Amino acid sequence: MLRGLDISDMLIIDRLELAFQPGLNVLTGETGAGKSILLDSLGFVLGWRGRADLVRQGAEQGEVTAWFDLPEGHPALAVLENAGLPAEPELILRRINTSDGRKTAWVNDRRVSGEVLRSLSDALVELHGQHDDRGLLNPRGHRAILDAFGGLEEARSATRAAWNDWAKARKALDAARAAQDAIRAEEEFLRFAVAELDRLDPQEGEDVALDTKRRRMQAAEKIRTDVVNAYEIMGQNGAESNLADAVRWLDGAADRADGHLEDPIAALNRAMIELDSAMDGVVHAIEALSFDATELEDTEERLFAIRGLARKHDVLPDELAGFAASLRAKLDALDAGEAEQAELEKAARDAEAAYGKAAGILSKARMDAAASLDRSVSAELAPLKMERAVFATEITPEAEGPDGKDAVSFTVATNPGAPAGPLGKIASGGELSRFLLALKVCLTQSQSGLTLIFDEIDRGVGGATADAVGRRLASLAVGGQVLVVTHSPQVAALGAHHWRVEKSVSKGMTTTRVVPLTAPERVDEVARMLSGDRITDAARHAARALLET
Repeated sequence: MLRGLDISDMLIIDRLELAFQPGLNVLTGETGAGKSILLDSLGFVLGWRGRADLVRQGAEQGEVTAWFDLPEGHPALAVLENAGLPAEPELILRRINTSDGRKTAWVNDRRVSGEVLRSLSDALVELHGQHDDRGLLNPRGHRAILDAFGGLEEARSATRAAWNDWAKARKALDAARAAQDAIRAEEEFLRFAVAELDRLDPQEGEDVALDTKRRRMQAAEKIRTDVVNAYEIMGQNGAESNLADAVRWLDGAADRADGHLEDPIAALNRAMIELDSAMDGVVHAIEALSFDATELEDTEERLFAIRGLARKHDVLPDELAGFAASLRAKLDALDAGEAEQAELEKAARDAEAAYGKAAGILSKARMDAAASLDRSVSAELAPLKMERAVFATEITPEAEGPDGKDAVSFTVATNPGAPAGPLGKIASGGELSRFLLALKVCLTQSQSGLTLIFDEIDRGVGGATADAVGRRLASLAVGGQVLVVTHSPQVAALGAHHWRVEKSVSKGMTTTRVVPLTAPERVDEVARMLSGDRITDAARHAARALLET
């Protein structure tokens, strides 16, 4: 329940403090006195998105404070807990708007975002203004309104989840099909390339090994002749034979040389041993340098084939083996793709069926909720002097989507036999006000603890009809709180608490103030609403009659 509103330097309000009461609170005043400013200021502190130029001219900042009583179990307490704020019986909202447009908000002296304010607003206040803030006249919002009335959040969430699952399944299937199509488009190339790579069968590191072998064979070809020539010089026709002859000759002369040849003979014997070792090494070298003449050609042919294939596929020679594996994987995917695609198609069909089931349940629930809403609105229309009018919630098929496959529209027929049509086009101004009041009552009757605000809900009606509207508002306020901005004396007379909004000019400055009315002052205010600026005795008499009714 809204207990008070404190406004400073907002538009043409310099300072204003209001203390509201339970029951029906009415605010009256001449056109342009500033009644809408009160609602703008309340909307500001509740985080509603509205006009930007709220700060009073010449002031550095405007400020609005609102305080509410929250009984145990009030929905706003859960919002406070979710936001990490103290959940206390008294709720104080404060918001500041500086002249340069910056806005700052507090809840119970804790700084909060505008989003937190708006979440609290949904649990604290329900407004019906001249522009119908909840979109009751806009068919695009009717489905959400019907779902809220019917308590269909769980069914709608299930439908949305099923839609998301179906969308994911379709996406996976589309991706698989696209991948298959892409692979199939290059299938001929893949099969040729894999066959070519399989024939060559390049191994990692083979390029380096082949290049080393080729260089060694090319080098061996150049030096082998020299090595063979050296071996021949060292062999039996060369150094080996000569050394053997020298040793034999020296041995024959040693007996007559008095020991002078012993050391030379020993040295020659050692040289013979070293020569044998050298010749063995040269033999091994000749064997190592020996190769089949075609081996070099084969090595070069394979090396050039590997490097040519690497250039063809724009990879390094050592990457050919991995590249071949990747191509084989694509072919394997193509070969296995049909089975995988069949599984994905089945998953998509199952998801579609699950969505269809969930959407069907939601559609059935909407039909039931629509029938209930129609009955509720019809019951509300009778006390509003519209017992012959017909309100109907039309549900028609529309394209499947996350919120189901139903289009919802509120239609009315104002007289029996008259064609039904959209709410905003068929009803006249006065009829529209009553339709919207009835609808608003039905939509909020399950929401406890709301302060209901009606901005000129009685526009376009008068006499007995205005009295009926006022009585419905008064009954709606029993046990709760309703604030009504009105130009109707019949509605004003039924208020439990009455304020007059006045505008005055002092020293060139226009300001608005709100005055709580005593019983005699209420008589004059209702009389003014009946007769205009000049209040007659007859008007006062009529006003007393209205107030005593």
